[in-house]
Amino acid sequence: MNDTPGRNKPGSAPSDGQDDTPAIPGQSSPTEPHDSASQWSKDQPPAGRWSPPPAGRNRPPAPGRAWAKPPQGGGGGYGAAAAPRPGVIPLRPLGVGEILDASVATLRRYWRTVLAVTVPVAVVTQVVLMFVQRYLSAEAPKLHADATPTEQLEAASAYLRASFTELAPTMLVSVAAAVFVSALLTVVVSRAILGRPVTLSEAWREASPRLPQLLLLSLALPLGAGLLAFTAMLPGLLLGGGGGATLAFFGGAAAFLAIVWLLIRFSLASPALMLERQGIVPALKRSAKLVTGSWWRIFGVTLLAQVLITVFIWVLAIPFTAIAFAVDGVGTGSAFELTWTYLIVMAVGGIISSALTYPIAAGVSVFLYVDQRIRREALDVELTKAAESPSQH
Repeated sequence: MNDTPGRNKPGSAPSDGQDDTPAIPGQSSPTEPHDSASQWSKDQPPAGRWSPPPAGRNRPPAPGRAWAKPPQGGGGGYGAAAAPRPGVIPLRPLGVGEILDASVATLRRYWRTVLAVTVPVAVVTQVVLMFVQRYLSAEAPKLHADATPTEQLEAASAYLRASFTELAPTMLVSVAAAVFVSALLTVVVSRAILGRPVTLSEAWREASPRLPQLLLLSLALPLGAGLLAFTAMLPGLLLGGGGGATLAFFGGAAAFLAIVWLLIRFSLASPALMLERQGIVPALKRSAKLVTGSWWRIFGVTLLAQVLITVFIWVLAIPFTAIAFAVDGVGTGSAFELTWTYLIVMAVGGIISSALTYPIAAGVSVFLYVDQRIRREALDVELTKAAESPSQH
């Protein structure tokens, strides 16, 4: 599809299973219960129900939207419509910079609520990781020069078991933290789009019913990716030898490309599940539909955001690593004999970086989802109506 603003025909890809009946923000349909799966919460952007605008090259401005003044100098015709901006984004298709800026703006504007979510989660996560590193760190095998192949295999197997013992709790804690933070921050970002305040209790009340499904979705994606990679490499591993290694390498490379493609295709499933109150499978289908035709754009924005977050974490880790070595002393033990002083200093750095990067990652995901719906379903018209309606609290 063409992602150029103003070139797409609104409603070119309506949602599966949705009719053309317009939805009034904050009001349930007389034929549906208020908590229907298609309804957004009363203070969040409305569900994907809309009426197609009249045919023609240009969509008429939404209610409350004024046409820009005609260009000076007798150019003839009018300029682009001035997009309303009730919250952190203008209600029109977004550029890459606007998506990143809006994520940072949400953190600045709602910092009390955001940090009330991210700081406790970051503290719990870093404390758990600190104990895992202290007591469950896998130590590299130490073999003498004339070790037999049997001894090498046994040492490698023991190291893999120890690594899994360390990795399993780390992954579980990280996934649980990411799910909890993502759920609450999705609610915060959805309110930020409309420029409406939100408290921690309100965010929890909106997000808590969806947490179990979001957790299953978050576990299904990495587990599915791991299963795909294992299946692709299994023939080469079973074959063994040089030919088996080559086959396993090419199988792993093909699986890696497939996994990247699938992760981007389903990258909008989490916002769809939270904001449209979809189930797991419908949310995956919804994400695939929204990403279709825009895969490379979403991949580029996601990759750029992850690179910037990684660079920020590395830059922040440098002074804390230096402080940890300065306080604990350099050369006080092997790399696997980490002292409490070193671990505590590094955990403080991890808490700060996690508390600041969690909302950026969650914001990029939600803003990409909203941007795709604006481009494909004219969601900006409904958002404008929702922003102009009185807030219901």
